[in-house]
Amino acid sequence: MALTTRNLQLKDFRLMQSIHETGQLGLAADQLALSQPAASRMLANIERLVGGQVFVRHPKGMTPTPVGEALIRNGHNLLNGFDQTLREIRSVSEGLTGTARVGSVTDGAVAFVVPAIQELKKSAIGADIHVDVAPSDDLVEGLFRGEHDFVLSRIPPEYDKRQLEVQRGRNEDICFLMRKDHPLASHGNATLSSLADFEWVIQAPHTPLRQAVEAVFVFEGVSLPAEIVNTTSLLVMIAYLVSSNAVAPIPRQVTRLLVANNLAGGLVMVDPSEKIIVSPYFLISHKNTIISAIAMRLRELVFNAMNQPTV
Repeated sequence: MALTTRNLQLKDFRLMQSIHETGQLGLAADQLALSQPAASRMLANIERLVGGQVFVRHPKGMTPTPVGEALIRNGHNLLNGFDQTLREIRSVSEGLTGTARVGSVTDGAVAFVVPAIQELKKSAIGADIHVDVAPSDDLVEGLFRGEHDFVLSRIPPEYDKRQLEVQRGRNEDICFLMRKDHPLASHGNATLSSLADFEWVIQAPHTPLRQAVEAVFVFEGVSLPAEIVNTTSLLVMIAYLVSSNAVAPIPRQVTRLLVANNLAGGLVMVDPSEKIIVSPYFLISHKNTIISAIAMRLRELVFNAMNQPTV
């Protein structure tokens, strides 16, 4: 029998997903409120339709074959899209306007996503907006898995860019954040060597921000600080800064938000003597993913904000 989209049903994909998650046919059957014989018959029918094994049976469980991995991977996107459609229908019936799921690096979230959401909420008061701030690797992985409608992110090299719609890039301009009574706080800017004399609170070595900062110091022949605390948590970074003489390189948009609104116990911003620019991030969508009308509107607002002239 030739395999067509009419042969496999949503319930088949749900069963394969559940077996993959639990590793047991019996547990998957319980999860889907099926009897084990019924689940076994469903799996046998799936394997008959695809012409081969979907799972390998082991004494301790079941693991997918290459065919099974392909079905599970694509089925995840199919089920996610279907579930999203049901959520939107339910939201509309309840008088809401739908759901949008956005992922962003920190600078993009502060500079473009937050203002876009505020603009959107003026006319879409009931919109259900989800914002995840994470490293680019996690964001693009989530985009491919259907967990984000769009992201503001860099593109890790291992992903096929042909599957992505990439729009408008923006760089992150880095300055240093420190407590207001820090020895360098009275300076409008600070030399690289003076910044390197203090402990740093900074993102991990593999991150674009860390790489950009270190590259400037190395290029200028300035030794990196001997003491470094690695963290991706802005809250941890702030807590460390207000109670020590440490300094932290942070995107300028984020620093402006913290300093201008006094959100971090009187921290101040100091510019490095040499410009530090991180590689650009982009507005990225998956070409094969259909997103909700509210997500499309939010993406348009973010795009418009990113295309405004830089102040």
